[in-house]
Amino acid sequence: MRSMLLVLAVLAAGAHADEGTPCDNVETTQQAFECSAYNKTTSEHELDNSYKDMVERISAQNTNHPAQLADYLGKIKNAQEIWKKLRDADCAVQTFANEKGSQAFQVAENDCIAQMSDERSEYLQSIGIE
Repeated sequence: MRSMLLVLAVLAAGAHADEGTPCDNVETTQQAFECSAYNKTTSEHELDNSYKDMVERISAQNTNHPAQLADYLGKIKNAQEIWKKLRDADCAVQTFANEKGSQAFQVAENDCIAQMSDERSEYLQSIGIE
């Protein structure tokens, strides 16, 4: 399990190598943990930005239909809240084999949240594009 986590951390390091991140030169378990925490934080920040950008895009495209816009934005907000619950539930399944509270658990949870948040960001970026 540890070797798999280190491999994931090394792969993540390659994705962020140009920026100088905690994912550079990951060699220890502590560095893998720091890298996973960084990736989670970065992915969640990107997810928030993607959501805000999507809302702005949709709002700009529907200025002449305020009732329809309000309904659409309500559905989007509801979908995002449900997706976050699904993400958390899926990550709980993925991390079940790890001892809760352990560093291995935290790395696995961080990696899961980061991966799913990245995928969701890409999806949100595709909504409302004409």
